[in-house]
Amino acid sequence: MKLSEFDYDLPKELIAQYPVAERDQCRMMVMDRKSGSIMHKTFEDIISYFKAGDLLVLNNTKVIPARLYGKRKSGGKVELFLLEKKNPTCEALIKPAARIKEGEKIILESGDEVEVLGRGDVGRFVRFFRPLTNILNEIGHVPLPPYIDRDDEPADKNNYQTVYGENEGATASPTAGLHFTRELLERVRGQKSRVRYVTLHTNYGTFAPIKTEDVELHKMHREYFELPVETAEAIAETKKAGGKIFAVGTTTTRVLEYCADIITQNAQRTTHNERGYTDMFIYPGYQFKIVDHLITNFHLPKSTLMLLVSAFAGKDFIFEAYSKAIEQKYRFFSYGDSMLIL
Repeated sequence: MKLSEFDYDLPKELIAQYPVAERDQCRMMVMDRKSGSIMHKTFEDIISYFKAGDLLVLNNTKVIPARLYGKRKSGGKVELFLLEKKNPTCEALIKPAARIKEGEKIILESGDEVEVLGRGDVGRFVRFFRPLTNILNEIGHVPLPPYIDRDDEPADKNNYQTVYGENEGATASPTAGLHFTRELLERVRGQKSRVRYVTLHTNYGTFAPIKTEDVELHKMHREYFELPVETAEAIAETKKAGGKIFAVGTTTTRVLEYCADIITQNAQRTTHNERGYTDMFIYPGYQFKIVDHLITNFHLPKSTLMLLVSAFAGKDFIFEAYSKAIEQKYRFFSYGDSMLIL
């Protein structure tokens, strides 16, 4: 399977630079895999697709202000993009990276020094000399993705978080969930559908470019996850009763599919929360075991996310939908519009 098969041309003006004023008022494309139909809705219309006994599963990770600015002692500007939140040493992407040597110290905007250490899986390890939480709270910037071509603004501190995020640790937002309001979640419950959560600390691994033309050779960067007992039990009960599992985002989907055996094998399931790291890479040919319906955004060409939705809906159907989205001038990527795949 070739990476070039998952490419498409997107007009730059369709890349959303800001979210819509009201979270649940973005556009929503509805793809029905059984009928092959494509409909155009508003996100708040999603409530009509829930039935009694269904289950909505969301990723409750919370984004940290992972971008830090500083300078070298020689005066050159430096940007650190943290890939994780660990004290006192964590992995980060450094720009510019080429000239910075191991042992060099960078001076942050707060005056704190950061020591650059050896190479990690993706970036460089860096050491802080004061609690990282304090530094991030004081000078951390919202880690907007590079296709949002502007500096972060005060409003992004709220806009780039889901309303239900509580487990801090992500360095990228689980953007499919940005469209939910607290009121909309209550309306889901009002349909006699349940709402449960998983955690996956979305990081560079989700968005890292695929560098191999042969898709199967790509290696995902691992990400930390948690699957609470009550979520696993709710999924098993829903499946047994014939209800549908709605997964919000590719991150939630990866947790549920990674833990599929734990969820479905009731007799062997433990009574404690499952936690660990997953590097699961889902691409066409994968048979989904847990997720019935997927709520997601529009994704970058040739990305792992594009391959996951192609696996879920079928490559041809996804590309038909993306073509229509471009024609209808949908807004793409993190702050863009939504898609519901039934």
